[in-house]
Amino acid sequence: MPDTTLPNSWDARAKAHSFFGFTDLPSIEARGTVVLTHGEGPYVIDTEGRRYLDANSGLWNMVAGFDHPDLTRAAQDQYARFPGYHAFFGRMSDQAVMLSETLIHVSPFDQGRVFYTNSGSEANDTMVKMLWFLHAAEGRPQARKIVTRGNAYHGVTAVSASMTGKPYNSVFGLPLPGFLHLTCPHYWREGLPGESEADFLNRLVAELEELIANEGADTIAGFFAEPVQGAGGVIPPVDGYFDAILPVLRAHGIPVIADEVITGFGRTGAVWGCESYGFVPDAIISSKALTAGYFPMGAVILGPDLSDRLQRATQAIEEFPHGFTASGHPVGCAVALAAIDLVLNGGLLNNVNRIIPRFEAGLAKLAQHDHIGEWRGRGLMGALEAVRDKSTKTPFESDLSVSERIANTCTDHGLICRPLGQSIVLCPPFIMNDAQMDEMFDKLSAALDQVFAEIA
Repeated sequence: MPDTTLPNSWDARAKAHSFFGFTDLPSIEARGTVVLTHGEGPYVIDTEGRRYLDANSGLWNMVAGFDHPDLTRAAQDQYARFPGYHAFFGRMSDQAVMLSETLIHVSPFDQGRVFYTNSGSEANDTMVKMLWFLHAAEGRPQARKIVTRGNAYHGVTAVSASMTGKPYNSVFGLPLPGFLHLTCPHYWREGLPGESEADFLNRLVAELEELIANEGADTIAGFFAEPVQGAGGVIPPVDGYFDAILPVLRAHGIPVIADEVITGFGRTGAVWGCESYGFVPDAIISSKALTAGYFPMGAVILGPDLSDRLQRATQAIEEFPHGFTASGHPVGCAVALAAIDLVLNGGLLNNVNRIIPRFEAGLAKLAQHDHIGEWRGRGLMGALEAVRDKSTKTPFESDLSVSERIANTCTDHGLICRPLGQSIVLCPPFIMNDAQMDEMFDKLSAALDQVFAEIA
């Protein structure tokens, strides 16, 4: 008979039967887990009754907080009406039809089509398959290479992880062949000594042109870019980046895909991150704020050119042989419709733009610390990068786990933020008020002072 005796604490129970992803295991061993029971506005509460201001919006996604009545009501009403279905065989829910109409209406496209997935990873994976399928159907089966950037994050499936320019994927034997990574467009870290910002940008453009020349434009299926690189550490591109590289890609007929899993629906202060940077891609990848985190969903939003070409390619074989059981789930679609309305018409986007100046001022003030080398961000997403030496940008020794220590100390102070590399990332919910913003920066400031006093 198996042992059915449960450990006697939530922490022990979590450790006994949970396999952790993207979790610092030494911290778990030393500090234990945090098991949460519910949320109130931007706060989450654990099994011990401790209350935390979640400055990471869950995982970039809980933009309306953790108990918004409009979103829970949308889910409850739809569960009562029609609790689940697929989008195969020409059948889909009315909610999926209405959401597709809405997504095209609020997109930068005047027309197009939408394909649903369960996550941003699946949406990026799907987009790659769409590009491979399309190019083969149009007589270019060799066009399979995918171009992204260093420090990019596009997901965790084998394909989307291959697109992700993070070294940790090497433990899986990734990237797969044909996934190419350009230099991360982060001037502060990637610029050469004495290189101006303009010269750095020119170098990135030359690198792209060289890659296309060496690989052959006819072998490249598409270029994927986050308007602001999120899980790479909140990295806005060097000034003029998209204005400079998009003409190169367009000249060679290479589709441009905006990965807006994090930036879409208000995070940068505009509906879309590409809107903040003044460009229109060929397709958009959406997730996270699409449902405000209240339902797992992703979407591939195809602009008119790719939509029409894919439609013709599909008609030639009578179907697109790809999809997921829960694609276009009616509850998810109902929640997404409510979330989009809440962001665009319910005041959330207005509040984002109201608090952005306070957010930026708070980051800039903390960046005056001797061991913060840079603050960076766009809209309501920002990062502070810790350094041993500010003048040389020398990082702390890796064995100090400086960002993990800061994040753990923040947790002790009742604040949740995210360590990424040697940076601390903040992406608070869109519902934050001034007092909560001040609370966030006060607690982070206290944590920085405490940790740097211990290790500097």
